[in-house]
Amino acid sequence: MSQILNCGLDQRTLALLVALIENGVNPEALANVVKELKRETQALKIDEEVSQNRKQFR
Repeated sequence: MSQILNCGLDQRTLALLVALIENGVNPEALANVVKELKRETQALKIDEEVSQNRKQFR
């Protein structure tokens, strides 16, 4: 299903999010949390790459 939706989430994560919504979590608020987590994850990956590159050039 996550591939059909092209949301970038694995099936387990998508199922957990659907369950949260079914149990009353505000879908818009949940979407904002997911977006923020994706941004933070990407930022951490970039920081890690920069750190690795700095180590290579020392």
